[in-house]
Amino acid sequence: MSVPGSVLVVGASAAGLGTVESLRRKGYSGRLTVLGAEIHPPYDRPPLSKQVLSGAWQPERTPLRPQEALAVLDAEFLLGDAAVALDAGARSVRTASGRVLGADAVVVATGLRPRTLPGQEELRGVRVLRTLDDAVALRGAVAQASRIVVVGDGVLGAEIAATARQSGPAVTLVGPQPAPMSGQLGPGPAVLLAELHAEHGVRLVSGTAVAGLASHQGRVTGVRLPGGATLPADLVVVAIGSVPATDWLAGSGLEVADGVVCDAYCRAAPGIFAVGDVARWYHRTLGTSLRLENRTNAIEQPAAVASVLLGEDRPYTPVPYFWTDQFGAKLQVYGTPAPDDEVTVVEGSERDRRFVAVSSRAGRATAVLGWNMPKQARLHRQALIDDGAHRPVSGR
Repeated sequence: MSVPGSVLVVGASAAGLGTVESLRRKGYSGRLTVLGAEIHPPYDRPPLSKQVLSGAWQPERTPLRPQEALAVLDAEFLLGDAAVALDAGARSVRTASGRVLGADAVVVATGLRPRTLPGQEELRGVRVLRTLDDAVALRGAVAQASRIVVVGDGVLGAEIAATARQSGPAVTLVGPQPAPMSGQLGPGPAVLLAELHAEHGVRLVSGTAVAGLASHQGRVTGVRLPGGATLPADLVVVAIGSVPATDWLAGSGLEVADGVVCDAYCRAAPGIFAVGDVARWYHRTLGTSLRLENRTNAIEQPAAVASVLLGEDRPYTPVPYFWTDQFGAKLQVYGTPAPDDEVTVVEGSERDRRFVAVSSRAGRATAVLGWNMPKQARLHRQALIDDGAHRPVSGR
């Protein structure tokens, strides 16, 4: 496609802002519009479960850019007005307020919405954490709570449990995995993380789903387990994952399957692209479609899409990466570990909780994990390329 004269970015997220900034940085001079469902200008999400929840940061510190920097972008920000429908053929978006916005190209950056448990919306004392407003409300609830149960043992659940425990209340973390973040870290490092949580007083109830919520007179009193036991709580935080915010795309003609399905260039249809948590694109070097929910992807993918919009024919092929900070431990993961990978510690010591481990499968490196060794982990990232895990394969 030729360089579009106007671009509409749907989603005032980090990925949405990154698209606008990348276009301007690359010399784009056309009209830019950013549509956001929230009233807040683009803000940083990783601190929500850590610095904002703990009270170390006030909400005013979370915007990604000061207002003056946004003004320099010469983009129109339409905030507090959610997209409700897309006409892909016309490249137009209808909003909740009734606006119809058109552009030569549309970039979908609507992110995620949290999964919930049945009936939780009707109960007081049950929270989720996705938005800035969620974080502020949860911080107030944690300050008033004495017993907290966090449902969900992935990255977000583990971070919430760690932050809440450091604030003082008794905290229980319950989830289906053998140890917190087993799917993201692999079994060995996940056991170390479980030990770290336990040492700081987090009660772990692992290897079990939940049956539902217990309540009395409209307020949550605990979390029910399949065997009949109840974990008592005066605050329950549900962190059982998220789903891409794609409901508004029903009838648009775009293919939606756990995200907006895109080609290797993050293109969902002629003149329609997707970036960030909502995008499921074909990773040409891995030979598969994937969707990444992390801050790094929200920076790198918009830059790749901006290049495509400006005429560069280059597929998006990153090495997947995420990090988490819990109880003073900084964990970084490059690549895609799997439970049956062979794991070798190549630097440091697990005993000292300062090490780099390389996961491999069939003799090829698949992932690198750093525990309190960020520089060394970054250097070992090259193994993922040298061993062929990120060499090009045939594909669309």
